[in-house]
Amino acid sequence: MAPSRFTKIKIAPPIEVFAVMKAFNDCTHEKKVNLSVGAYRTDDAKPWVLPVVRKVEAELAADMSLNHEYLPILGLESFSTAAAKMLLGADHQTIKDGKVTSIQVLSGTGGLRIAAEFLHRILNYDTFYISSPTWGNHRMIFNQAGFTNCVQYRYWNAETRGLDFDGMMEDLKNAPENSVIILHACAHNPTGVDPTEDQWKQIADVIEEKNLFPLFDSAYQGFASGDLDKDAWAVRHFADRGFEMMATQSFSKNFGLYNERIGNLMMIINDTSMIVPTRSQLTLLVRGSYSNPPSHGARIVSSVLNNEALFDEWRGCIKTMSGRIIEMRNGLRERLEKLGTPGNWDHITKQIGMFSFTGLTAAQAKHLADKYYIFLLSSGRINMCGLTTGNIDYVAEAIHDAVTNVK
Repeated sequence: MAPSRFTKIKIAPPIEVFAVMKAFNDCTHEKKVNLSVGAYRTDDAKPWVLPVVRKVEAELAADMSLNHEYLPILGLESFSTAAAKMLLGADHQTIKDGKVTSIQVLSGTGGLRIAAEFLHRILNYDTFYISSPTWGNHRMIFNQAGFTNCVQYRYWNAETRGLDFDGMMEDLKNAPENSVIILHACAHNPTGVDPTEDQWKQIADVIEEKNLFPLFDSAYQGFASGDLDKDAWAVRHFADRGFEMMATQSFSKNFGLYNERIGNLMMIINDTSMIVPTRSQLTLLVRGSYSNPPSHGARIVSSVLNNEALFDEWRGCIKTMSGRIIEMRNGLRERLEKLGTPGNWDHITKQIGMFSFTGLTAAQAKHLADKYYIFLLSSGRINMCGLTTGNIDYVAEAIHDAVTNVK
């Protein structure tokens, strides 16, 4: 028998967040804490199925008219239309003018992949900019879609534990025309640091002046501040200014539909005659990738977004989730300051959303795992949802020890 064709395959490096999750799951210590995975947890450290989601699921299960036939290639139209209205505002002028088109995609990741393939294969763009740091999947998605030139723009200032706005602006000003600029709509992952409204205006000025292409990654609308409109401010500002752009929306966090892979890819195209050709090309890209998207989660989100009573109930859920995160931020900062932990910890409450870039080093993160069974990424990013009223004192004391004794 001939030698195996697979003998030259090398083991790929592990994806850190999943490796840390496995280490947590394998750990048997009674005080173990998981601060790694990007998913909401209740104060009992349990996943939460939103009550409004339970309600709609029951209604769908009782609806004998529904079946499991394929959705159209571009997904459930009532979902994608409502998702775009949620992001832009139902009365936004671009929607009234017919400049907006949307398709259902496989959550944020799938939306970014289809967007990247469209930008590279159809518009022939080859340079993309990501923040330093950014979500760990951005680079891989665009590289695998065919982009060959990845550039990082400065974002995180380690000294101030805030935004390096001057560095960001300088790097964007040096970007070549038609570069794709990936922007986090709100609750920047992993830092939790967002530009101010005035800074967003200046960012828009540079992108317009340099003829760059903005692509917003919106994974946390409503989940960040509890206010859908506030969390969409940056996207709406760009739309107000007449930018052509793309935005990917994930409903994993704000609906708790993680494994349903429900997302939307929204595009603003100023020449409305180009919408039909654009959708035809998107159809081919989706057909050659996953053929068509799943229906269950899309029907849930569509039902909620298109029903006023359910929509109001859902907004109450996201206020509950965002409120718990804010409470944990305040609690962690208060405890670290009370302990006299070296350094300034006000960035914990200045940051927003699920994640905090704590400033902890890789060595300190390892110390927390080895000594206290507290699992987080080596970058120092923690998921605030992993904190509870039952473990926050323990975590604060462990961080105090790590910062004090591990250089």
